[in-house]
Formats: sequence, C-alpha cells, structure tokens
Amino acid sequence: MLLLGLTIRSPAIAAAEFVVKDIRVEGLQRISAGTVFNYLPIKVGDKFTKNSARDAIRALFKTGFFKDVKLRREGQVLVLTVIERPSIASIKIKGTKEIPEKELKTGLKEIGLAEGRVFNRSLLENVERELELQYFSRGNYSIRIVPTVTPMERNRVAIVIEVKEGKVAKIRDINIVGSKIFQEKDLLDEFMLSPTGFFSFLSKNNQYSKQKLIADLEKLKNFYQNQGFLEFDVESTQVSITPDKEHIYITINIREGKKYEILDYKLAGRLVIPEDEIQKAISIKPGDDFSRKEVTDSTKRIMDLLGEQGYAFANVNAIPEVEEKAAKVSFTFFIDPGKRVYVRRINFSGNTVTRDDVLRREMRQLEASWYSTEKIKQSRLRLQRLGYFDDVNMETPQAPGSSDQVDINVGVKERQTGNLMFGLGYSDVDGFLINGSVTERNLFGTGKDLSVSYDDSQSVTALSVRYSNPYYTKSGISRGFRLFSTDVDAEKADIAAYTNSTQGAGIFFGIPTSEEQTLRLGVSYENNEIEVGDDAPLVAVDFLEKYGSENSIFDLTLGWSQNSLDSAIIPSSGGLQSFNVEITTPGSDLEYYRITYDVSRYFPVTKSTTLKLKGVAGYGNGYGDTDELPFYKNFFAGGSSTVRGYGPRSLGPRDIITDDPIGGSKRILVNMAYRFPMPGVGPDNKTMRLSLFADGGMVYGPNQEVEVDELRYSTGLAFNWFSPIGPLSLSYAVPLNDEPEDDTERLQFSIGVPLR
Repeated sequence: MLLLGLTIRSPAIAAAEFVVKDIRVEGLQRISAGTVFNYLPIKVGDKFTKNSARDAIRALFKTGFFKDVKLRREGQVLVLTVIERPSIASIKIKGTKEIPEKELKTGLKEIGLAEGRVFNRSLLENVERELELQYFSRGNYSIRIVPTVTPMERNRVAIVIEVKEGKVAKIRDINIVGSKIFQEKDLLDEFMLSPTGFFSFLSKNNQYSKQKLIADLEKLKNFYQNQGFLEFDVESTQVSITPDKEHIYITINIREGKKYEILDYKLAGRLVIPEDEIQKAISIKPGDDFSRKEVTDSTKRIMDLLGEQGYAFANVNAIPEVEEKAAKVSFTFFIDPGKRVYVRRINFSGNTVTRDDVLRREMRQLEASWYSTEKIKQSRLRLQRLGYFDDVNMETPQAPGSSDQVDINVGVKERQTGNLMFGLGYSDVDGFLINGSVTERNLFGTGKDLSVSYDDSQSVTALSVRYSNPYYTKSGISRGFRLFSTDVDAEKADIAAYTNSTQGAGIFFGIPTSEEQTLRLGVSYENNEIEVGDDAPLVAVDFLEKYGSENSIFDLTLGWSQNSLDSAIIPSSGGLQSFNVEITTPGSDLEYYRITYDVSRYFPVTKSTTLKLKGVAGYGNGYGDTDELPFYKNFFAGGSSTVRGYGPRSLGPRDIITDDPIGGSKRILVNMAYRFPMPGVGPDNKTMRLSLFADGGMVYGPNQEVEVDELRYSTGLAFNWFSPIGPLSLSYAVPLNDEPEDDTERLQFSIGVPLR
C-alpha cells in the first residue's frame, strides 16, 4: 500500500542503478529538508536501486507527514517531490454535555489529533469510534458524531466535531434468574444500577453503564459468598436495548450452589508472632457459615499484626480445602513474614516554611526502630491534622544496599497558614456580621498559633487575642493565653432586654492522654457589667437586686475531648465528643457552674454519603451564696445552629412580664442528618453537601423538670458550603410539633458562621 505513492518519471530510474551524488527535496512548506533527510534511508554516496526506492517511499510515508511522494533522477541527483499533509489549524467540539470539551481535547491530544499537528484522516476515524465507545459506556446509544474538515489557506484544515448526544438509555427492568434462596428485591438492593424510579433524577442510577454492571455483579458475588455460598457463579448476562435506543433490559442468570460451613482452620508457615495473638485476629470459627468477607478481613488483620512488628513485606494467603459432598471448607492461613525491617532514616521534603522539628515531633514512627504500619499511619494522620499542609505523602523505599532497612520519605505540600481577613456575613441569630482577623497558625514555622480577631453584629461586639504553643513541653502539653472583651445587647438578639459588657483574660493547658484524647485545664478572670432598661425582664431586675450590676469572677475549666474524625471539613467516619465543666472559684462575686456534653458520630452509608448522629446536653446552677445560674449564662435553643425551623433562641422559658425568651439552666439537643453530594458537582467535592435532617431540642428553667415529650422537633433539607468567603448554610425546615406560642421560621440562612 505504501508503494502507491511512488511515481517514476523516467524509465531509466527503474532500469538503471546509479550512485547518488546529491539529493534534492521539492514541495516542502512547513517541514524542513533536514527532517526529510533524517528519515530517508538513502544517503549521498549510496547506490540507488529498485529496493532502495521502495524503502525510501515506505520510510517517508511512515512518518505520516506526506500524502504523496515522487522520485526522479536528474543525472546523478535524486530528486524527491513531496506533497505535505495539511496541519490542523483548529479543533472545535460542539454539543457535548455529558463529557466536558476540555477533557475530550486532552484525550484527542494524546492520540495525536491536536492543533499544530499533521492532519491524518485515519486518526479522525479512530476518534469517532473512541467517542462512541465513551458514550456507549455511559448508556448513550443514540449518539451521533459528525466530523467536518474544512480546508484553509497555507495547507491547513479546521476540524469541527459535532456531537449529537441524544437521550441516555434508561434501565426499564433488571431481572435475576436462578435466585431461590433470596428474594430478587433484596438482591437488587445490593446494586448501584436500578430501574427508573422517583429519585432517579438525583442518583442517575437508572443510566446503564458497563462498568457499573460489572461492579454490581461483583457485589452480588460478594453478597452470596458472605452468606456461605462458596460456589456461587454468574453464568451469563444479557443486556438488550429497545429499537428506539432509549430503554434497556438486563437479565442476569445465576447459579447459587450449596451453602458451605467452616470445618476448621489452621496456621502454617513461619509464625514469628505468638500463635494465640494470630488466632485472635481470625474471626472465622468452626461451625460458622462461610463468609468471604470474614476470611479476607482475617487475612488483613494478620498482615497488620506482622506490619506492626516490623515485617513490612509480609504475605498471608488463605488456602481453601473444599469438601463438596459435605459442603464444608477448611482454610490454611499460610504466613510468610519475610525479613523484619528497620527504619533507617526519615526524610522530609516540601516544607519550605515549617521547620523539620515541627514535623518530626508528630512522627510516631521513629528512626532506628522496627517498622510499624500502625505508627506510620498515625504519623501521617497527625501531620494532616496540623492544618499546615494541603497534602501529606509517605513512601517507604528499601534502603540502598540493604534488605532489612527502609527509609521513610515524607513529602508535604504546604498551605498558607497566615491570614489577614475582613469579612461580611449574615446569621438569622445575630443579623449582619462584620469580622476581621489576623491569624498565623504556624508562627515563623514553629507550629505556634497567634490570632487577633474582631467581630461586630447587631447584638454582639467582641475582641479577642489568643496565643498557644502546642508543644509547651516536649511531651506534647500545650499552653495558651487569651484576652477578650465582649459587649452583648440581648434585646437586639430577640431575647430579654439587657446589655452585658465582659472583659477578661485566661490561661489554658492541653494534656494529651492518647492519640485521640486530650484533657484541658484553664483558669480565667472576667469582669461583668450589666445594665437593664425600663422594659427589662423580671429575671434581670431580680438578679441585679440580689447580686448587683457589676461582678468579678475567677473561672476554672476542666474538659475532656476525643477526636477520631477522618476530616475536619466534611467528615465521613469517626466521632467527636467533649465533656466540659466550668466553675467559678469560691469567693468570686458569683458562684456557679456549667456542665456540657457534646457527642457526634459519623457513619459511612455509601462511598459518598454519611449518616450523622449528634446529641448535646447542658446543665448549670449556682452554689454557695449564689442561688441560681446567672441569667446571662443561660442556655438557649432555636435557630440555624440548634433547632432549625424555630426562631433564633426562641424555645424555652419566657419572662412573665415582657414575654421575651430568657433561656434556661438545662438544655437538650439532638440531631440526625443524612449527608450526600450536591447533584452536578460530583461526589469528590469536599466543600459542598446537601443533607436531609431531623432536629430536636428544648431549654428548661431552674424550677422545671426535664420532660422529653416537651422537645420541639423539625425536619427539612439543608445546603452547606465551605465557600471562599466563609461557611455558608441554607436550610428549609418544617416544625413537627410546634405550639401556638412558638416562633417558627422555616427558611434560615447564615454565612460566616461555623456549620452545625
């Protein structure tokens, strides 16, 4: 085929051989003569023959640069006349919605179809087929691709690829043939794909995808094998499409087989860990139904045990012995630990600001000690929790020239830790907000934290200066200081009419007791000045008559917290809980205490959805010469941060004269939320989520019993976004058991306020 471009202008060139004294190339426009000579197998001084002519034609056509090549002889000179293929001046892709144009152009460039490249029509045909396959894999079988090539001046072409996507084929029915043990609807619950239903427009699980079907078949196999059906098999799968290419029917033929029981298990290989410890890691027991998951998990736990003891390259295989007639299976866990490995050196890179010692003190894996997978995992997690880095990567290459040593290379990508911020916000509780702050969370690369902040809203004006050193001692005890000044106009916050001006200072310590738990101790001094107006609530008037309008207190705090979250922004697993006691010292102008407990748990439901459960309890009272909790220290409920659907701080006791909310000494809050990705932004977006929620809560006065049936409840939909200007929350809630005296507020919005 390559010889079709050979044109012999003179019979003599075909009949006579000659020695090439010179080579001349004609017809070049963009390609240089040097490029032609580089590919040409004939050089000056070579003998020209029929075979060399054929080889020359083949070599030049193989470059893809030319659509025609002619050879002729002028004396002892070989003349090549070429016609170059046109170059691509522009590529436009129209009509793509399912696949972004930028992504398509990147794929085209990888196969050689890009602006500035030589145009080859065969590549364009390959592109058509590849695009069709991509759309077919997304369930779009009515796709039409129409390429247009338009010649331009200077031997160039413009390419326009018009894509007519049509409708995506929807799954009409999925039928599983051969299921006798389990009902078909229970099996289909394991699938990602599903027939068209009411919520299909959100999940898009009714759009057929070959990759999703393969994954679903693997889930089906796992389901059966986890229930004991060792011999389960998918015998065949038929996918049919209607003539209009809009509906798909899927039929899956399965063979369930017999249910198998665990007969026994044993250990083999080199047992470098005591056998009883290994057996604790094995969850399968004789007499149990076979479970593929339990066998896999047991194997992984054994490998983790070996990894914790320094056997970085251990291998564990669970080898089955099947007794088909008895429907029983035994397993031999064959253990090959390999060599025990030491960590020779830990190297850091990418930390241009943060000092090495700041990173090294977070490492739980130490140099010259046994390699431990658990300690390496903890080290990476602690570095991520610092908040100084966008990314933390750890590699463990084998040390050169050694079979029992590895190095740990820690690569970090630093983020901006210093901020000068000025912002505007809005909260349904505090109205419009103005805030400004100067923060440096990694002061001069030492890991110390300094912040100065100012917040001003219609009800609160606050100034705060805070400094902390997370490693005041080498053992990880932290120490910090705080100066603060706060003015509260409660009337503008839609509660009882009074103003409270507070100034103070404090010192606090954090004492880690484990990787996830911390004890917190603090002492502070504050001075309060309270003023009431003519329409002041009775509770404020009575309090001032008893204790005066100005008081000074010394406040002690004792707290405990546990944090096992996998992310500080939008967690998907783990928990967060804290218990805090705040108590004034005897001899203060006011003697009172407040106890709070807050617990949250996150459970992954699917890869991109999470169930959150939260509970909050608070109690406060006076002691000694103070009969009650100061009214301005009361708990409140209602609003976007507590119980949505009810007015801000509106739940609970009200003043008997003004009917203003005055809060209470006891509070209960509960929350349940199912979080899922925002449609259209993809499950990998880490800053934006929707949630279906249910809230509950109530505040009780000092003379009231806590009655659970008095809790107010609401349910609704919330949108949370960690936007560039701060956290933003929008919720629509419907109160479920509101009373006539309750203030309800279905739509609530806040920005610049931490998300609940």
